[in-house]
Amino acid sequence: MATGTRQATLPFISPPRHLPPEGHVPELQRALLSWFAEHMRPLPWRRRYAPYEVWISEMMLQQTQMERGVAYFERWMERFPDLSVLAAAEEDEVLKMWEGLGYYNRARNVLAAARLVVSRHGGVFPSGIEDIRALPGIGPYTAAAIASIAFGAPVPCIDANVERVLSRIFDIDTPLRQSPGAERVKELASAVLPKDRAREHNQAMMELGALVCRKSPQCSGCPVADFCVARHLGVAADRPVALPKTPRTPIVIATGVLRQGDAVYVQRREEGDVWGGLWEFPGGVLEPGETPEDGLVREYREETGFTVSITRKGGVIVHAYTTYRVTMHWFVVHLPVQGTPPPPSLTAASEWRWATLEELQSLPLPSPHRKLADSLFGVSGAGS
Repeated sequence: MATGTRQATLPFISPPRHLPPEGHVPELQRALLSWFAEHMRPLPWRRRYAPYEVWISEMMLQQTQMERGVAYFERWMERFPDLSVLAAAEEDEVLKMWEGLGYYNRARNVLAAARLVVSRHGGVFPSGIEDIRALPGIGPYTAAAIASIAFGAPVPCIDANVERVLSRIFDIDTPLRQSPGAERVKELASAVLPKDRAREHNQAMMELGALVCRKSPQCSGCPVADFCVARHLGVAADRPVALPKTPRTPIVIATGVLRQGDAVYVQRREEGDVWGGLWEFPGGVLEPGETPEDGLVREYREETGFTVSITRKGGVIVHAYTTYRVTMHWFVVHLPVQGTPPPPSLTAASEWRWATLEELQSLPLPSPHRKLADSLFGVSGAGS
């Protein structure tokens, strides 16, 4: 018998009209390219898409945030405006211009590649992806990015931004850095690439990942939201599926500033060593159970033959890298000798010198040692 009440019914909610995305690739491409035309950032290498500029930008932006990379790029182009000027430069100057970007082998590879382009390609940056890939320091992604962005080659570019976008649009529910997720990303990147608009499309995918489809997705402003399976399922924030993070390895080191008059002692690391080719204040990793003070005296003796005494503690500098975290205790030290100190007996360095604080500004230093050098300008009696 009727009771006068009505049974509640749930409204029918239809999926977005562009799902599944595989069936609407042309619409997805048009939406993405239209968004990019309106929202692309005015990056300096986009003014001309000159191959040299695109190459340098790609090398600099590895492990570097965009704003920081742009600043370095503009300074670099003022000093090395074209490939021939770079090829003729000294390694020390190239390393100095790279200082702060880290991973200094990238800078050495850039210089080696420039010289190779001059000797092998007549100074003209090669357009073929295999020729680009053959240059020092250029891997599959960088080769594809240069070929596509500088020359319009119809090849997909897959960086972390692109991986994130594709994992959400197509709801890839396995980690992307291993099978089968990695193969699926490559397949989809090729499938959605418009061969005649590769330059714009690849940049649009990366731009979307950088500005909208970020770690915390901004779905309300996404031009391809109607194509996104992960958004439809409510799991966009859970894509891409990540592998367990590897914790940073802590490294504790001690470093000493030794002064002679207005100069401080620095030495250059041997090639192939950690921070190879860069200048540093002597010191090293502490042994188990060793205090920073004892470790510094030991390292100084082992690296230079100098038996120093510690005048005072200068401070602690912490610097994080991708896989390890450096805590550097630094001290002001004294060499108890009369007159000019004897030459060092180098065991961990290829060169040494007494450098003024101003001269330190022109030497390429590892980031923790650069922080130390900068702090000396504000420390009264830093080397006394």
